[in-house]
Amino acid sequence: MKLVCKQSVLSAAVTNVQRAVSTKTTLPALEGILIRAEGSKITLCGYDLEIGITTKIDAQIEAEGAIVVNAKLFGDIVRRLPQDDIEISTDDKYITYISSGEVNYQIVGMYPGEFPDLPGFDEVDDITIDENLLKNMIKQTIFATSDDISKPVYTGALFEFEENVFKIVAIDGVKMAIRKETVEFAGSSRFIVPKKALNEILKLGSEDGESSIRIITGQRHAIFKIDNYSIFTRLIEGTFIDYERAIPKNVITQLCVVTRDLISSVERMSLLTSEKFQSPIRLVFANDEINLSCSTTIGRATDVISTPISGKDIEIGFSTRHILEALRNTDTDIVKLKLSGETAAMIITPPEGDEFLFLVVPMLLQRG
Repeated sequence: MKLVCKQSVLSAAVTNVQRAVSTKTTLPALEGILIRAEGSKITLCGYDLEIGITTKIDAQIEAEGAIVVNAKLFGDIVRRLPQDDIEISTDDKYITYISSGEVNYQIVGMYPGEFPDLPGFDEVDDITIDENLLKNMIKQTIFATSDDISKPVYTGALFEFEENVFKIVAIDGVKMAIRKETVEFAGSSRFIVPKKALNEILKLGSEDGESSIRIITGQRHAIFKIDNYSIFTRLIEGTFIDYERAIPKNVITQLCVVTRDLISSVERMSLLTSEKFQSPIRLVFANDEINLSCSTTIGRATDVISTPISGKDIEIGFSTRHILEALRNTDTDIVKLKLSGETAAMIITPPEGDEFLFLVVPMLLQRG
């Protein structure tokens, strides 16, 4: 293999592909990036057996071939080379020669046949979505995915398509996020995407974010095609909760409040809490006021927000972290809060419409 390519282009591609490379494995090839030179393109691939990222970049190919190089070492070298042309070549012993200007490296490569192939799969659906739309939907729901590997089905987000309506749903046991939009896909499709793949979708794409993302799904795998990158991922198998049944129906108190005002007030309460000093924030909804308070062993804080409230008076407690995560992921200046009782989850929605719905499960308050 022998080729010449631009340092800036190769550096960007390696940085992105490298995120799919395994850092803890007994298979040396999985710590590497597969580089394949064919025609006028270089294909780069990182794969950790769960997620794979591939891309193609332009190059002058003098001799076609393939090599696997250690991802960390190769990436560190490429990023530190002069911003000029890079020449890469290999010999029959898999020694890789890298040069740019007066800089020259020789590093040990690996036989490309040791690099596992990305699994093929039969296509079930092919869906195209606006890049900005999908990324915004992921940003507003990924905070509610779980880190509990004992319940893997909730360590990702549910993608649900039904008659031109697209929903992303995430739940971790104390929070739930639902984001809904109208799209051009009249079919029906439902699959669970791992959090790691969701994070990669957010990181990749065009600079202006105005292109489209193509989602190709199979029974157990999916490919997200973004700009000139492809993200291959296993889908999470299992039965996702009937999330509609988890939404409280008997709302007895509701109000609208300025999002920034509520966030600021909860943040002030949170100054008295930490991993060491944990205590719920207490919210009392009564007399057209939200009375907030927090008391821990290091002190006490109170605050009041005036806003019209309809329904019954309610006193309820929440984790400051959980309520802040939900509020910070709203995209409206004003939010509507709906409460069904002191032990039922609070619903957070836009003041009008149903583009998003967040649930936050309350914490038990100590009386007295």
